[in-house]
Amino acid sequence: MLIMDDEVTNIIFICSRNQWRSPTGEQVWKKHPKLNVRSAGTSPKAKRTVSAKDVQWADVIFVMEEKHKSRLKAQFTRLLTHKNIQVLDIPDEYQYMDNELVEIMEQTVGSYLGIT
Repeated sequence: MLIMDDEVTNIIFICSRNQWRSPTGEQVWKKHPKLNVRSAGTSPKAKRTVSAKDVQWADVIFVMEEKHKSRLKAQFTRLLTHKNIQVLDIPDEYQYMDNELVEIMEQTVGSYLGIT
């Protein structure tokens, strides 16, 4: 997916508890001029739980693991019909803003969106 010059893309990062991985993704990308960025979690115990409004708002949904995609599909089946969900395959073994996690986010998300 390439971002168009005059468009701003809404992206959301989703993990389980919105504690380490998804907030890191949000932090890494939130200052990019072509992106509006949020993060949320699939768990009811998440710091911020993903909502129907989040799903509707997002142009691209980045989930950390396949299980997050499955949970979203179970909860928001109809809303996800034409949504772009990308599984980053990032295991739950990083702390918030871990250097390796930041690097993974920059490379995978940047590569997918066609930006750096």
